[in-house]
Amino acid sequence: MIKYHTISSAEKIAEIRPGHILISEPGDILDLMAEAGMNDCSKLVIHSGSLHPDFFDLKTKLAGEILQKFSNYRMKLSIIGDFSDINSKSLRDFIRESNRTGIITFVSSMEEALTSGPR
Repeated sequence: MIKYHTISSAEKIAEIRPGHILISEPGDILDLMAEAGMNDCSKLVIHSGSLHPDFFDLKTKLAGEILQKFSNYRMKLSIIGDFSDINSKSLRDFIRESNRTGIITFVSSMEEALTSGPR
């Protein structure tokens, strides 16, 4: 379910493997963050298919609730997926702003996830 990547002696990243879990509420992410934190990870990587479709509908507030956990617990997050065909202007703006700040990034590949965000 979780694959660990060692980037350097000072940084480990936890990847939630696709197809093993569907994150549909904020409590789901807290369990994953706790496990990653216990393994000294500073970042979590999630594939977009592991997120309930409500995550990408900003009106549900699921994205905000989940992403707030990363801010509160000072853990970085990368979400891997194809975000090029997003129709919602507010979601495109949300993704662009998230990528600008770098704590939470929306990326297209695992390689990009491993190198994105502030160090």
